[in-house]
Amino acid sequence: MAGEMPGEPRTLRLQHGNRIEALCVLGSHIRADVFGAAPAGAVAFGVKHTEGVSVDVLFRGRAEPEAVSGAGTRWPLDEGTVLRFSMSRASSEVNDNKVTVSFYAEGGKPINQAGVFLTGVGISLDVDADRDGVVEKNSPNKASWAWGPEGHGAILLVSCDKEFPFVPPSDCDSEPLFSREDLQDMAQMVLRTEGPQRLPRGYEIILSISVSDADKVGVFHVQNPFFGQRYVQVLGHRKLFHAVPYPGGAAELHFFVEGLRFPDETFSGLVSIHVSLLEPLAEGIPHSPIFTDTVVFRVAPWIMTPNTLAPVNLLVCSMKDNYLFTKEIQSLVAKAGCKLKVCFGYINRGDRWMQDEIELGYTQAPHKSFPVVLDSPRERGMEQLPIKELLGPDFGYVHKEPLFEAVASLDSFGNVEVSPPVSVAGKEYPLGRILIGSSFPASTGRRMTRLVRDFLYAQRVQAPVELYSDWLAMGNINEFVTFVPSSDKKRFRMLLASPAACYRLFREKQKEGQGEATMFKGKGTALGYSGTDTKRVTINKVLSNDVLAQQNQYVQVIPTLGVTAPISGGDHPGVAQTPQGAVGLGPLSALLHPLQRCIDWNRDILKKELGLLEEDIIDLPALFKLDKQGKAVPYFPNTVTMMVLARDLGIPKPFGPVVGGECCLERRIRALLEPLGLCCRFLEDVASYHGSLGEVRCGTCVQRRPFAFQWWHFTP
Repeated sequence: MAGEMPGEPRTLRLQHGNRIEALCVLGSHIRADVFGAAPAGAVAFGVKHTEGVSVDVLFRGRAEPEAVSGAGTRWPLDEGTVLRFSMSRASSEVNDNKVTVSFYAEGGKPINQAGVFLTGVGISLDVDADRDGVVEKNSPNKASWAWGPEGHGAILLVSCDKEFPFVPPSDCDSEPLFSREDLQDMAQMVLRTEGPQRLPRGYEIILSISVSDADKVGVFHVQNPFFGQRYVQVLGHRKLFHAVPYPGGAAELHFFVEGLRFPDETFSGLVSIHVSLLEPLAEGIPHSPIFTDTVVFRVAPWIMTPNTLAPVNLLVCSMKDNYLFTKEIQSLVAKAGCKLKVCFGYINRGDRWMQDEIELGYTQAPHKSFPVVLDSPRERGMEQLPIKELLGPDFGYVHKEPLFEAVASLDSFGNVEVSPPVSVAGKEYPLGRILIGSSFPASTGRRMTRLVRDFLYAQRVQAPVELYSDWLAMGNINEFVTFVPSSDKKRFRMLLASPAACYRLFREKQKEGQGEATMFKGKGTALGYSGTDTKRVTINKVLSNDVLAQQNQYVQVIPTLGVTAPISGGDHPGVAQTPQGAVGLGPLSALLHPLQRCIDWNRDILKKELGLLEEDIIDLPALFKLDKQGKAVPYFPNTVTMMVLARDLGIPKPFGPVVGGECCLERRIRALLEPLGLCCRFLEDVASYHGSLGEVRCGTCVQRRPFAFQWWHFTP
């Protein structure tokens, strides 16, 4: 247990003519003022000590101390002269070591002595500071925390799972410990002591935490080890300190430590636990600490998983109108090698938007990892699903609910995405970067609630990027961007919804003489987004619809459209109405050029913040129209909003123009994605999702395997 004690050495006051008693903690130093303890007439001093003690003499003005090697040496008694002594091995009995200082007058006559009886004790609070799963003895790095592959510092998991159904919603919400399974989630902490069978009367060993850490960490210890080994909480919640009975001899006391909350705006993730040796002073006077050892933990973050990681489970709600859709994805799930979990009406209570309600991630420590569901602030019926269907043994739950902020559609988790691992200007992001939809810098736009946004930033390992999504009616970024795996060196592609790509495709087909090819075949006006007052929508009608073209210019710059002037009039401020109920841009069009158009604005941000080149991006054909509030909704089912299950893609069936018996949109998408080794499966979701302003991705949620990369090797 040897090792330098942090901080300044402890000071003892010697008294000539007396011998005092003191405890000396192994690895620490004690200083004694020789000059101040000298009797009148003393001009020199000598030192004797037992074998278990090391003594140095420190003189004022000298950088190096002089070791006491023999009993015959004498030193002049000068002001500022002190002794420094330490012990390297523990005592077997109280006061079994001593240091004696003899004082001499002129001519070498001895005139008095001062002495210290010492009891050597070893005290070390230990953790897995090198992150190898083993609690090493007295690591020099245990009191600090550093990121990176050469970093150090112990790690805590938040005990947010539930081992048994009768306990409260998650383990960290309750104080008692109900099972040994809980201990497997926790980090071990060992208090190692060494010394005589008993400490001198009045000395105490105390474990403690600060008031600010009381709601962030819990510490458990076995009670009555010979009668059932019941573990009880000794620190955390309202418990700031715990007196540890001194076990005597060489002993190890095992404690188990849990995190109680994830990092957030007010919590960096670091917590400290201290062990102190307290010395009695006098009756009625508080004990004084003479030694403190500290360990530091970082609470493991919540980590999102990108589409490039292997799927484990796919969740979908069972509704009256999605039976065929659910059957259709069963074969897709089986092919991808994952499992399908269907949540029925008594749980979803009529809410079908699985992705909007929850995001599935995980948390990880060297000894263990497990999935954790993040529950969004939105509450439209499905709020009991993550608690009743997911929370359980080794499946955690965390909920962020703002108290004083209104919840908007941008708080749905369709508005949170994560990229695959990227490298940006020499900076590696091995866990990818979180993408968050927000408003264009203006005071009137919608934004994600600060509580959720700050939580995502506070995790630190997937530095967020904020995009502009307020231009969409639902405001969710998964309506215009997603990622798919690829088998080449890049390992992924970013997919963007692209009106420009759609107009380009339609013009190609028009030049080929396919201008009368029909969209929405078999659907009539059931889509509700056709933007026309006729039942038959063709390529020619889409390309001749100037209002639709203007609106998609707002979404993305579309070259050589030949758009006519905007239609003016109407009663919606700043927006022009059309006979079909679509919305023209009117005077608003003059404001759109500084925005660089919505998707192109985001494209530039994504290229910069994810380190992407144009060849890393695939534009999928898409069209939008503006609603009466001037927000964009899909003109046909949005294919970017897809499910990604390894190499198998569940894509909303777009019902595009049928050319040669095949939807030309589907054909173009296959041509773009299948060369990457991907398999495209088009799923009809019109009645069950698209008609309610959502798609396949919005109604499902995928649990994925964790990254192989360990987050503590990252350097923020």
